[in-house]
Amino acid sequence: MDNPYSGYAFIAPQVLLLLIFIVYPVLKGFKMSLYEVYGMDKYFVGLQNFIDLFQDPIFVKSIFNTIFFVVAIVVATIVFALFVATTVYDKNPKYVSFIRGSYYLPVIVSMVVMSIIWNFLLNPSNGLISYVLNTLGIENVNLLGDTRTVMPVIIFVTFVGNVGQAIILYIAAMIGLPADLFEAAQLDGATRWQRIRHILVPLMRPTTIYLTIINIIAVLKIFVVIQLLTGGGPNNASVTMMYYLYQNAFIYNNTGAASAIGVLMFVIAMLFSLPQLKTFLKSDK
Repeated sequence: MDNPYSGYAFIAPQVLLLLIFIVYPVLKGFKMSLYEVYGMDKYFVGLQNFIDLFQDPIFVKSIFNTIFFVVAIVVATIVFALFVATTVYDKNPKYVSFIRGSYYLPVIVSMVVMSIIWNFLLNPSNGLISYVLNTLGIENVNLLGDTRTVMPVIIFVTFVGNVGQAIILYIAAMIGLPADLFEAAQLDGATRWQRIRHILVPLMRPTTIYLTIINIIAVLKIFVVIQLLTGGGPNNASVTMMYYLYQNAFIYNNTGAASAIGVLMFVIAMLFSLPQLKTFLKSDK
């Protein structure tokens, strides 16, 4: 008879790594958020770190920037990926493969490399984009140095590196749909737009929910693009919660505030994960 506990031996290494690198840091972060640290000494301050954060104008600004960042990226990614996928899903397989490869190429490029390239292109003195704008008569443009344009530029750079994965998932989900639904609708006289609107898009709802949630959580953690393009500037116009956490932890050496920001981001991510967990639990019944 097989040992009923043998399965636990296979998952034990993963569980151990989860406990060491995920569960313990999370619990430690919750604890540190309640302390003020001075050198080697630390003092229990309760919820004072959280109270101080919400009285900090830079943190409040980082919340608005994060909300704007997340909403813009998620909406743009879902709408554009759904548009591309619905446009090509029933075309020639070679054409679909070309589209998938074209949009997925930026995904496999490191975000560090992509940020460096965009930083070069957007350089106001010798960047290609600045040169083109000067040629068109638009002079002295510094897109990363203007508080009005810095966030839209960061959103665009992140969107370019992010949308390919959503397109791949949408196309994969659409290819797996039963063809008889579309054939029956076509026989009933439904146009292509009507088939997409009333059959395809509703059937994509689980994929849309999944992409929305993973994009929200992924964008909350975006750090590299902001660090390499703007460093949070100008005048904190591009500071997000994640970047402010980094500044508190490694520049201001304020680990209590950094831990408090981490706790708030953890709670936000958990709240956004609940709908996905609820969907999975329903599908298992």
